[in-house]
Amino acid sequence: MADPLAQRLKHLIVETLRLEDVQPDQISDDEALIGSGLSLDSIDALELVVRLEREFGIKITTSEESKMALASISSLTAFVRDRADPARLA
Repeated sequence: MADPLAQRLKHLIVETLRLEDVQPDQISDDEALIGSGLSLDSIDALELVVRLEREFGIKITTSEESKMALASISSLTAFVRDRADPARLA
């Protein structure tokens, strides 16, 4: 069964970045989000970080932290789960 948080993050990515040609279920959990994979660039990453901070009440303070969190859906799910207010994960 798919992780509900991972599914939510996939929808959030498609919605936030207005990825018209991508459906959330097409994004693999281990696919690279930046560069290859979805081919997101630094502007996309910034938009996504801002949305994640608002949505989950987390802070991504360095570019290294951002690269680690946005490596894949799996890494993003673990990052958000580890740092978010549990009430915002429901």
